[in-house]
Amino acid sequence: MPRRRRAGIMSDALKFELADELGVGEIARREGFGEVTSRNCGNLVRKAIERAEKTVSPKQ
Repeated sequence: MPRRRRAGIMSDALKFELADELGVGEIARREGFGEVTSRNCGNLVRKAIERAEKTVSPKQ
């Protein structure tokens, strides 16, 4: 049975913004996120989670 991909939660704009912050935005734009290293993809996820946590529960 083929696996179905779930719809992305992050917008492309957010993905590229985070990639730019990590210095891999140009690679992602030119070659796609498949060419970004696993370590940097993990860092993208970490940054996205940090940003989401700040949005949901801002510090007082």
